[in-house]
Amino acid sequence: MVQPGKTRALQSPTRPHLKGAAAPTILTAMHLEPFTSIAWAYQLHYYLCFGAYRHRATFGADGSGELITGLLAEICERHGYHVLKLKAYPDHVRMLVSLQPQHAISIVAQTLKGNSSREFGARLGMEPPLWKKGYLARSVGRVRIQAVKRYLAEQSEHHGYAKRRLPPVFRYRTERPAVLTAGHSSFDLSHHLVFSTRKRAGVFGSALGEALAGYWLSVAAKHGFAIDQITILPDHTHLLVRTVPKIAIETCALALLNNGQHFVGRHYPGALIEAGLDQLWRGAAYAGTCGQMTTALLKSFLSQEGNGRQG
Repeated sequence: MVQPGKTRALQSPTRPHLKGAAAPTILTAMHLEPFTSIAWAYQLHYYLCFGAYRHRATFGADGSGELITGLLAEICERHGYHVLKLKAYPDHVRMLVSLQPQHAISIVAQTLKGNSSREFGARLGMEPPLWKKGYLARSVGRVRIQAVKRYLAEQSEHHGYAKRRLPPVFRYRTERPAVLTAGHSSFDLSHHLVFSTRKRAGVFGSALGEALAGYWLSVAAKHGFAIDQITILPDHTHLLVRTVPKIAIETCALALLNNGQHFVGRHYPGALIEAGLDQLWRGAAYAGTCGQMTTALLKSFLSQEGNGRQG
């Protein structure tokens, strides 16, 4: 039997039975108002690459490279995308952008490619298409993804719970990461999410944490994203979430917050009553991207063999 506070794999996204006062048959379910928006702290960095149609050297001469980077920078400014680095090569463009939680990568790519194709063609008298189908999208961040995984795994020690005989912590890490696919794109989009309870009240123990984690896995599967790692502590949770390009991280967070709150209010209202809460979560969250490369390393890479455009 796995001891509370130890990392384990959930066999299924079903709710285990809790013994004692918090058992679901004791109290009437609570209705909790869903969130429609979130106050964010975030750092969301993405590496994007767009290829020229038929791999033509479209941006190789006559100032066309400077033109396309200038157009892309203008489009980013109009739509609230912050350019960290932007560089044109003869047959493709690479860029590093900072986005907001409501931005979906597929919409960002469509906006950049569609608007730049139209404006570039109008400037040079070129017939579309400018770009080939599809794009590459990768998340990057302040630290690499392995550091984030270690951070989530060490939360019990970080908060001083590890020495308890029964630590009030539940940890989950997938043994078989879900495969996410999307047409005309190559992507790897990982996000670290942090939610905290209202008033930072200690709501969760290891058993309730396991129940919530199992339910969250079913929510992710239904909505088309994946959860690779979860750590649930008494007053806050950490998740490592992978998304497809069409889903903004804010959409994932709202699905997790609202469904998780509904689940606890319906099945374990005693935990909320004991904590004196009429709302499970604070209406705020943190989201940060991570990946195989750091933002600093990628900026350095794009700075080589030319200056590129930097924001």
